[in-house]
Amino acid sequence: MPIVFNDTQEMLRDSAMTFLRENARISTLRTLRDTHDPTGFSRELWQRCAALGFAGVLIDEQYGGSGLGTVEAGVIAEAIGTTLAPLPFMSTAVLGASLVGLFGNDSQRRALLPEIAAGRHLTALALDEAAKHRPDRIATTARREADGYVLDGSKVFVVDGHVADTLIVAARTTGAGEADGVALFLVPRDSAGVRVERCVLADATNAARVALDAARVPADALLGTAGNGAEMLELVLDTARAVLSSELLGIADATFAHTLAYLKERRQFGKAIGEFQALQHRAAHLFAEIELTRAAVLRCQQRLDERQPDGPEPLVCMAKAKAGATATLAVQEGVQMHGGMGMTDELDIGFFMKRARTAQEWLGDANWQLDRWAALRGY
Repeated sequence: MPIVFNDTQEMLRDSAMTFLRENARISTLRTLRDTHDPTGFSRELWQRCAALGFAGVLIDEQYGGSGLGTVEAGVIAEAIGTTLAPLPFMSTAVLGASLVGLFGNDSQRRALLPEIAAGRHLTALALDEAAKHRPDRIATTARREADGYVLDGSKVFVVDGHVADTLIVAARTTGAGEADGVALFLVPRDSAGVRVERCVLADATNAARVALDAARVPADALLGTAGNGAEMLELVLDTARAVLSSELLGIADATFAHTLAYLKERRQFGKAIGEFQALQHRAAHLFAEIELTRAAVLRCQQRLDERQPDGPEPLVCMAKAKAGATATLAVQEGVQMHGGMGMTDELDIGFFMKRARTAQEWLGDANWQLDRWAALRGY
């Protein structure tokens, strides 16, 4: 398969880029940060995004979605990375919609998917419990009691957790470390025994700490099969990592564009600094890295959509690690080439640096991805 977008994907990319550049400028994120907005994003903008199909990109048409794939979700994520639009896209349209769409029963799908596609229902995955991404280390417990479950434990880095209508909580039903002892539960955020504390990240986006203290949920809150949560998570997390790689690519691309514009307008010694050969070499190197990343990310997403027997997991690891490294290079070079001004809050370049850092950490940083790649290869 050619590693290029088809006509439909190109049209989606153009429309997403145009809409977000016109309606979600970086000044919007700056305003949300400076006013300490309690939500952290515009619900009205998310409704408009949903009307364009962003929220339902991975949802089947029978539930009001577009029925598209990982490549198309990546196209939207790249536009979000380019504009730094603060939207609950990853938490709801990718993670939440995928988990419910793939593993929910008929009742769960009918209740949640149309609402998610319409932009009226938000979800958040409550997975990690430590400072680093460790999806295999789940200590939160789910004890069967009467006609339901009782959940106890705590979660960190729950992206959009403070605004989510439904938390998707990973908890252990059996064992103390076995992969087959994990289950996923749909937990309303306002349930008794659930405490959510908002945490504003360095890039002004949202995460939360979630504490579960004897939180009771009915038996039909179970998503999929009890004890099969790790397998369900592995598939959906790989989709999310591939889509998040596109957001990192968008960050790198936009940072490069800002930097090129500055190299052309900033003058020193009577000429534009972009005429200096040393800066030209650095810009050319960054351009090559971005294009290599673009190919790696798109091929990874294509393989996920092909659903071949030989899984795309190594490609997912490569795409996420490469996208994180390239975004880091782009923002570091951007700040350097902007000189002292690059370190100030006056310029937008710092927003890209902060977002690149949090996006790289989420769902496994480059080191985590490389370690997983080595394990998959038998090392």
